[in-house]
This record gives sequence, C-alpha cells and structure tokens, in this order.
Amino acid sequence: MLPVPELATHTQQVQSLYKMAIRNLESWYDRREVFRYMARLMRARFDRNKSVQNYQTARELLRLGHQELFYKSHWHIRKPPNSPYGSAYERDVPPPDWAIDYWHPLEKAQYPTYFAKREELKKKYIALWKDLYSES
Repeated sequence: MLPVPELATHTQQVQSLYKMAIRNLESWYDRREVFRYMARLMRARFDRNKSVQNYQTARELLRLGHQELFYKSHWHIRKPPNSPYGSAYERDVPPPDWAIDYWHPLEKAQYPTYFAKREELKKKYIALWKDLYSES
C-alpha cells in the first residue's frame, strides 16, 4: 500500500508505515517472543528518526522506509482468520429468518413483544404478497 501524500499528513504516513512494518514482522516470525524482540528493534529504528526537523530528510526517510518494506515483504501475509481475505471470513452464516418460526412456545414466551410484532408483520407481508401476485 503506497501512501497518498495529499490525503494523509506526514505523521499519518509514518504511522501507517510503522503498522505495515509490524504486520510484516508478524508474518515473518511465528514465535511470539521472537516477534516481540524484532518489533522492539523496529520501534527503535523509528524512534531514532522521530526528531528529524528537515522536511525533505523526513520525506526521504519515509520513501526509503516504504522501499525497504517492499523489498522485505513476506511472500504470504498473515491475516487474522475472521478479517477480510482471512481463512474463516464470513464462515459463520447467520441463521435464516424462518428458523425463528420453529422456536418452542416456551422460548417465544420469553420475548412476547417481539413475537407479537413479528406475527403482525408476517400478516401484513402475506396481505401485500396477495395484493401484488394474486390472479383475482
């Protein structure tokens, strides 16, 4: 992901680069203690340059950081399972609406107002369907 200078401040671009670098380290190191050690080294590298006052130097450091990240990127980025493009993304399919109709009456009794309104809306929906699609 390349930064868009017009949309983000320099600070936001550096923060984005830092986050991408840490995520890249997560992909390279699967053992937590090794990852944390490498993350601390990465943080030290960022902290070393945080007091640079010259804007041109800061821009050049940012460009070099993105270039280094590009060259050292992992070939298979680790993604959390439930995030988009993760291995378990949208695997928990929500149950269909009609499944609630098969609840036991004792279960329905726990939510009387919901099921009263639900029955009313079902009757309205059936009436609307008959108006639209009946052949009379």
